[in-house]
Amino acid sequence: MQMSGTRTIKADRTTVWNALLSAEVLKECVPGAQEVTGSSEEGFEATVVQKVGPVKATFKGTVKLSNMVEGESLRLDGEGKGGAAGFAKGGADVRLSEAEDGIELAYDVDAKVGGKLAQLGSRIVDGFAKKMADQFFANLEQVIEGPSEDDAPEEAEKKGWLKRLIS
Repeated sequence: MQMSGTRTIKADRTTVWNALLSAEVLKECVPGAQEVTGSSEEGFEATVVQKVGPVKATFKGTVKLSNMVEGESLRLDGEGKGGAAGFAKGGADVRLSEAEDGIELAYDVDAKVGGKLAQLGSRIVDGFAKKMADQFFANLEQVIEGPSEDDAPEEAEKKGWLKRLIS
């Protein structure tokens, strides 16, 4: 399955780039992430809990970064195993470019699943993958741009801390 999209983030290029390379930010942005450790140089290890249709699983996996052109583009390749639920693997090419009111983040994602997940059918799996990608990039945008006036005080403090971390 393949998908692509763009998001305009109201921040400077360095802030967006640093966010993409931060384990703390990735943990906040990946839906269902329980733990994300590692570094952009060595790669990341993650534990993610997700429910796809009737299948709920804990995936343990890795993410490696490659083809990095600082401040401009990178490739993320990851794979995770969810025991009896199966596996997921894929990658994303991410590009940053100047936009009128910030940085445009463009992405092209390719993903594959196997095991029980693959048996759910492509409509369910494709819909879930699109939802995950959209949610990840929406979360990334919120973390980078910081708290909004509508956020509860605890949420505003958390987002403010993450924004300071990557700035």
